[in-house]
Amino acid sequence: MKTSLIIPSALVAVAIIILGFALKSGIDNFSNRDRVVTVRGLCEKEVQANKVTWPIVTKEVGNDLSVIYNKIETANNAVLSFLRSNGIEDSEISMDAPQVFDNAAERYGNPDVKYRYNVTNVIVVTSSKIDLVRGLIKKQAELLRNGIAIVAGDYNYQTRYEYTDLNTIKPEMIAEATANARQAADKFAEDSHSKLGKIKTASQGQFSIDDRDQYTPFIKTVRIVTYITYYLED
Repeated sequence: MKTSLIIPSALVAVAIIILGFALKSGIDNFSNRDRVVTVRGLCEKEVQANKVTWPIVTKEVGNDLSVIYNKIETANNAVLSFLRSNGIEDSEISMDAPQVFDNAAERYGNPDVKYRYNVTNVIVVTSSKIDLVRGLIKKQAELLRNGIAIVAGDYNYQTRYEYTDLNTIKPEMIAEATANARQAADKFAEDSHSKLGKIKTASQGQFSIDDRDQYTPFIKTVRIVTYITYYLED
């Protein structure tokens, strides 16, 4: 009779012990859920722009639209010849319709203005030949020899450099930013006498592409910031 009671009692005791360990482990795991560290990983990379948009602006003033039109045709032919002879293809060139400002049509216009019409004409070069276009921008003064005055500094017609190949470098930059975050988390865990656990949450953030500085807009700085939260363990 006593022997028959020993075995069930032993099983109950073992079960209680196992349950106790399980409860302790669960409590420890639950308490560890609140021990986390959030770190930021940064990656920056300099790249050269691979697309340039260059508006070439000329202006004509006068009182006779037909005369102005002939001047615009002459200016356009000179600009197109300059571009083609220097390696720009027709597929990279587009022309906007001339913009005509009529002073006489303005309600509050100055009646004493010398010229009635002010016409703005724009030829746009869109190309991946960054170095070539930059060289032509410096050489455009040659058009002055043909009596073509290029308008510079117009805020509405700024030369723009872009980087459009982000997908090529994105995986490498994300990996580097993640590794950077991991290093910061490891250091924090070491300083707090803990061990780094699994990732709780991760946020990639957004890529930004900016000019490196105002003097070299054709050099871009690509930046990505990741935010990762790790569990900390004893």
